[in-house]
Amino acid sequence: MSRAVVYETFGGPEVLDVREVPEPHAGPGEIRIRVAAAGLNPMDWGLAAHPALAAQFGVTVPAGFGYDLAGVVDEVGDGAIGFSVGQRVFGGVMAKAAADFTVVATPAETLWPTPEGIGDEVAATLPVAGLTAAAALSAIGLRSGDTLLVGGAAGGVGVFAVQLAKLAGARVLGTAGEGTFDFLRRLGAEPVTYGPGLADRVRSLAPGGVTAAADLFGTETAEAALALGVPPERISTVAAGPNPPGGVRATGGVDADHGALARITGAILAGELTVPIAATFPVEKVREAVILQAGRHVHGKIVLTFSLTTDERPHRNERSPGD
Repeated sequence: MSRAVVYETFGGPEVLDVREVPEPHAGPGEIRIRVAAAGLNPMDWGLAAHPALAAQFGVTVPAGFGYDLAGVVDEVGDGAIGFSVGQRVFGGVMAKAAADFTVVATPAETLWPTPEGIGDEVAATLPVAGLTAAAALSAIGLRSGDTLLVGGAAGGVGVFAVQLAKLAGARVLGTAGEGTFDFLRRLGAEPVTYGPGLADRVRSLAPGGVTAAADLFGTETAEAALALGVPPERISTVAAGPNPPGGVRATGGVDADHGALARITGAILAGELTVPIAATFPVEKVREAVILQAGRHVHGKIVLTFSLTTDERPHRNERSPGD
């Protein structure tokens, strides 16, 4: 037996249970990943809470939980391609990440080799947040010399967007609560309080004007940017639905270019980008982890960790490529 986070009905954190389930194994064309860490995203508990949203992603109850993960391949089925036993990997699997083991069909376009020098907890934070941040900046053609307004700058996506924008040579203003200001300054952003009057506060902070904006939470920042005269094509949203206000650009992680994660991991290895992990929880405390994240006052990412009680030696189901 092994463990997995599952929910049988839609609802809040209380519907999430850690269950003993039959240990899965890789079949033909599949690999099995022994999960070491799973990074949480708002999407995860959004799917568990909202049936209509879950349906958009093909998730039905009973369902597994989580998308981002990192671990090691410990079984390779006959005919599976691209992976070998013992290989460290990170990436995304819909509603299957928060489990001791998950089985993935190959070729697996949302899994990548984990670079040496990047730990599993950090790797498990990268896929959704990193790709979403990259897409939000790409959609507006961010360039050196821009003055960028980032909405939700201290959140899981925001910490990546702020640092990627700084690396691109932009000045970054980030919306946040006052308790987050020092945190944002350490990332290189100039903090500004969100809420009514945002446009006026931004105007005072940047009298020369804002040239681009990325709204990572709702529409407040996008609306402020429009009021400041930023052209709609230079404003992106990631959580405002398909029809954001004023014709600004809606985007998401699926729109990121293929080299985005390689640039992010390269920047981490070079010491140019840090991944703030606000908290780690053992998988048994998944409800507490989701409650903390849903409060939206977390500075950075939240990660679930796994300590397996089963035999952790790599297994071969048939053979590994190259054997």
